[in-house]
Amino acid sequence: MAGEPPIPPFAAIIVAAGKGLRVGGATPKQFRTFRGKPVLRHSAESLLVAGAAPLVVVTSADGEDAAREALAGLSFTLARGGATRQESVLNGLEALASAAPAWVLIHDAARPDLPREVIARLLEALSHHPGAIPVLPVVDSLAVDDGAGAMAGKAAREALRRVQTPQAFRYAEILAAHRAWNGARDAGDDAQVLTVSGGSVALVEGDERLKKLTFAEDFVDADPALPAFRIGQGYDVHRLEEGEELWLCGVLVPHDKGLSGHSDADVALHAITDAVLGAIGAGDIGTHFPPSDPQWRGARSARFLEHAVSLAREAGYGIANLDLTLICEAPKIGPHRPAMRAEVARIMGLGENVVSIKATTTEKLGFTGRGEGIAAQAIVLLHKL
Repeated sequence: MAGEPPIPPFAAIIVAAGKGLRVGGATPKQFRTFRGKPVLRHSAESLLVAGAAPLVVVTSADGEDAAREALAGLSFTLARGGATRQESVLNGLEALASAAPAWVLIHDAARPDLPREVIARLLEALSHHPGAIPVLPVVDSLAVDDGAGAMAGKAAREALRRVQTPQAFRYAEILAAHRAWNGARDAGDDAQVLTVSGGSVALVEGDERLKKLTFAEDFVDADPALPAFRIGQGYDVHRLEEGEELWLCGVLVPHDKGLSGHSDADVALHAITDAVLGAIGAGDIGTHFPPSDPQWRGARSARFLEHAVSLAREAGYGIANLDLTLICEAPKIGPHRPAMRAEVARIMGLGENVVSIKATTTEKLGFTGRGEGIAAQAIVLLHKL
């Protein structure tokens, strides 16, 4: 950018082969959306704008398509991840062998906010050291655990630093260090690999913006525009027919008729699912489980609701409470209400005290009054995790 000092040429590696299990959900965090685009794309764009060439992205075999989609339009090369982080980094370094850059930055995909100033400080330090890492001071007091949950002593925080990425190295030296590394040991990070081989690592000033995304709340708290609460509404109707089972709220209810539909036609769980999806702006049940797909024929609707709750958690939200109303003339809901309430709470991972299930009639009016079908209306409140 204009007015900023030039950055010397360098290559870069982004390690994006992890599973990100602590965030929750089925999507690895490096491919989750953060501030409007995939986490991985943020740091890739920052490195490319700063002049990284080439840029290598290391990902797992089953993450390659997601990586290509996340980085569409950018200049990068993919490398295959290994069983450990050290193996993944080595694979990335080997992918740079033909380019043989003088300097390389190695960065974690889970740190999307990458200030240009940190890159400049790291590369400047490589003029005097074979490695450089960004660090921050430890501001809290530290205690040593005796292994039984009691304090055994204190650690001197003045001598300790919090280590971030990217970490910068002279390419030839970090490549040789990784090639010589004993894979049976866990290095922790690339700076330790270099120091074991005898290389010195400079400590440069890091930045709080380089915070690593680790938990679901990190995605939510990072965006102050995201509301603390969200409300969703769901409504569904299914026809009553002879010869069908009647599933309501995940409970098989004895009745002379059952609900007809592509799945088990649980009108209550369908309404709740739509309410959760609507609260996070994720479409409706038909978007995720289209009736045209034969795999959902006869499927239990609990799967649909579990999926919706999982998506809400990935978006950084938990379920605060649920209010469901069933609309029918028959069967009577009251005798089955305790079992329904318990089952919905189980499916959603909630306490029964935040699950409300009510029933009403239409005084013989309309299709529900004539006993032709059952309707359900649900409202959910979501809260930031």
